[in-house]
Amino acid sequence: MHRKGKILALSIFILLFNLSAQAQSSEVVDQIVAVVNDHVILKSEVDQRVYEYMQGTESDVFEEELWYQVLESLVDNYVLVEKARIDSVVVGDEEVNRQLDQRINQLVQRAGGEEELEQSFGSTILEIKAEYRNIFRQDMLVERIRQQKVAEINITRPEVNEFFNNIPQDSIPLIPESVALSQIVITPPPKEDAINDSYNIAVQLRDSILNDGKDIEELARRHSDGPTASSGGRLPMVPTNDLITEYAAAASALDPGEISEVVETSQGYHIIRLNERSGDNISTNHILIEVNEDELDEEYAINKLEALRDSVANHGESFSELAREHSEDSNTAPSGGILIDPQTGQRQIEINKLDAALSQIARELGDEGEGAISEPNAFTPNQASGVAYRIVMLREYIPQHQASLETDYQLIESYALQQKQQLELMKWMKEIRDDVYVEYRIPVPDIDPIQEASSVDNPDPSPVQPEETFN
Repeated sequence: MHRKGKILALSIFILLFNLSAQAQSSEVVDQIVAVVNDHVILKSEVDQRVYEYMQGTESDVFEEELWYQVLESLVDNYVLVEKARIDSVVVGDEEVNRQLDQRINQLVQRAGGEEELEQSFGSTILEIKAEYRNIFRQDMLVERIRQQKVAEINITRPEVNEFFNNIPQDSIPLIPESVALSQIVITPPPKEDAINDSYNIAVQLRDSILNDGKDIEELARRHSDGPTASSGGRLPMVPTNDLITEYAAAASALDPGEISEVVETSQGYHIIRLNERSGDNISTNHILIEVNEDELDEEYAINKLEALRDSVANHGESFSELAREHSEDSNTAPSGGILIDPQTGQRQIEINKLDAALSQIARELGDEGEGAISEPNAFTPNQASGVAYRIVMLREYIPQHQASLETDYQLIESYALQQKQQLELMKWMKEIRDDVYVEYRIPVPDIDPIQEASSVDNPDPSPVQPEETFN
């Protein structure tokens, strides 16, 4: 990968691992290595990012160049923070909370559960969010102003032609076997008996508190399914916006010391006691009774998907419209169920990049032809521990072939545009650095990333693999 590509990849990597890197950092003898206006960059900060990057890429070989690339990425990030301040670019609280929740969910999955994550951080989930919210807001500002600049960069057909024609004839890559797929996802709901059992347990516990004088903290320790059970179900003083909507509404309606009715949320059933209120911040104790996820109505999901499949196959209804109306996958439903390659953003996905189960479905559908729809299949959605069911439609099948402008123009255009955007971003960064005070406190290699990046306009004539050209 060219140096400019590494720098951009590192910037994205730093954003992704920002929380976990800081949580795992240890005390070291530190040194200021760079200053950007009033932002100080410490050697330990760079070291930690290098360590995280090497972990993520499964590399055990340290290269000095990588360390300086990470330093440059951090300097660029702080320069962009200053640019955002100058241009009055802001990120709203709701956006920060939404993105922070997604990042916490990723960390929960990686840690193996909320309790394990809390042990790793030494804090509750709510405390983690409060501690890192401003850091996350800063990273989102950096990404937003970078994306605003990227959105201004377009590419013309002659530029795409030039990009492709600069690839030596004997190095034009093969486009792997690919497919375009859409899906409709249904998550099996809990069986009615499981819902009733959980609700009745919550009612009994509330009755024990109100009528038998039982202590909510003790009952939480013994019966709550929430991560705060060991602390008696206590949630510290937090903004109501950080809480699930139903929980926040029920707790806010209470007087201090009062016990709520049984409150249903996406987590299960809660009994809540309001401890204290200060403005929009509240402190509570609660007991959470989860619905038994082992008792799911899988037959319901299968029957609904079979009916939807029949509507398309035998009654001429639109798969895309049914996906928008019925699919429970929030990532794909708005686009009519279309699956995309998370790395490239393309709708054509290499079959060998699909997970084993989906790859098998794609190959079976390929034998039937475009427009074929699979039977309902169970799978585990990303970032989820439960099971869901889906039907998959093959929209397009692309056999392996040598790339050409005639058959693969959109794909080639996307990579040519990425290259142009990377070059323009670097030129832009060099310009805006003139408006920001940047000081290095250590010797830094004198390397011009723009000159290095420009070298890709004259590709090495030696043969290259597809991923070297298009990835």
